[in-house]
Amino acid sequence: MQRQSPHPGPPAETAYDGHAESAVLASGLTKHFSSDVVALDDVNVEIAHGEFVTVVGPSGCGKSTLLRLFAGLLPPTDGQARVFGEPVKRPRPDVAMMFQEPTLLSWRTALENVVLPHELGDGKRRRGRRQEQSSEHRALELLQMLGLGGFEHAYPPHLSGGMQQRVALARLLITGARMLLLDEPFGALDEFTRERLNIELMEIFGEFKPTTLLVTHSISEAVLMADRVLVMTPSPGRLAGVLPVSLPRPRTIEMTRTEEFNDVVFQARGILGSHVT
Repeated sequence: MQRQSPHPGPPAETAYDGHAESAVLASGLTKHFSSDVVALDDVNVEIAHGEFVTVVGPSGCGKSTLLRLFAGLLPPTDGQARVFGEPVKRPRPDVAMMFQEPTLLSWRTALENVVLPHELGDGKRRRGRRQEQSSEHRALELLQMLGLGGFEHAYPPHLSGGMQQRVALARLLITGARMLLLDEPFGALDEFTRERLNIELMEIFGEFKPTTLLVTHSISEAVLMADRVLVMTPSPGRLAGVLPVSLPRPRTIEMTRTEEFNDVVFQARGILGSHVT
């Protein structure tokens, strides 16, 4: 039996797109951090396989908490999160998460940071030379694809913020995860670098088609990247609106000047504005 929320409100919005077999399904997802701190309240979300969904909202609306619930890093207070048909009870090897800080190991080179998930995944098993070579070859391919050819043996302190995030993204991709959870990965970067990395991320999405959930404070970024935008209310975080984005892929920065793009941005701003007092 689900516990009734102490913050009654309007009927919960549902991010449902009618997919029979969803990659992600949240039903009545609620998270309390204490009796008077409700991060998420009765959130219902469904995401299709290979869909790129963004989450936008003000600080404190539970965006990052939502990702951590899907990642298995936090237990829900109420409701349920399911990923690839299974209840989320712990982190999964086919779900990878990236944070705003690159969290690279400063004593390991870019290449060594990228292959780290394979080393950790092997656990106590002895890695053969062929397996090591295969991991390094894939890591080199990813670094090259992300514009870091020639920086494989550089250490993180010698790389710019944008380059460090590229290394972190390569480390994410080498896992082969079916689902990517991105918690404002480029939020601390300058606008020019952020735009370039957004384009690179969309190119990667076009090639690998992972199910992707990206959290951002930027409405423009949310609309440019997504197939659908989830708009969250201020705390307690509830789903206030779901906006489809029908811009063709591959996306480009030039699309931000189109009427269709700006219409969706205007709708998102309107939804957010109606919930800010």
